[in-house]
Parts: sequence; C-alpha cells; structure tokens
Amino acid sequence: MIKDRLCREYIEEIERLERSIRELEEEIIELRMQVRKKTEEVTSLSIENTSLRHRVELLERREKQIIELLKKMKIPLVLIDEDEFEDLDISE
Repeated sequence: MIKDRLCREYIEEIERLERSIRELEEEIIELRMQVRKKTEEVTSLSIENTSLRHRVELLERREKQIIELLKKMKIPLVLIDEDEFEDLDISE
C-alpha cells in the first residue's frame, strides 16, 4: 500500500517535471526565434544605414563640386549655413 502510494507520487512528480521540461523547451524555441528575428532586423537596419551614409557622402561631394563649378564660372553665389538660422522664422 505505502509502496504503491510512494510510486504513484514519484510517477506524478516525474510527469510534472516532464511537462515542465517540454514547456521550457518550447519557450527556448520561441526565444531563439525572437533572437533570430531581431538579428535579421539589426542586420537589415545596418545595411540600410550604410546605404544612407553612402548616399549622404555622394550628395555632399556633388554639392561641393557644384559650388566649385559655380565659383569657377564666377556666378554670384550666397551660401547660408542652415544651422545658424535654425531658430529664425522667415515665413513672414
């Protein structure tokens, strides 16, 4: 009687532990998927960032070339530093 009862308790505990292990394995799988997804997102953003930096560099070079060309052609040119006039309201 006591032996049967003890065995049943052990079996129930073993089953409970097995369920816990399965749940943890499922959670690990879910977390791995989330990490993979985030890694892909970071990679994508990094590629986009690199591409945009390259574009900005090209635009800055083009701007310098145009300014130099205009100077060589002796065309009157007024350059305004936008940062200096950031707070100035010129809409009036």
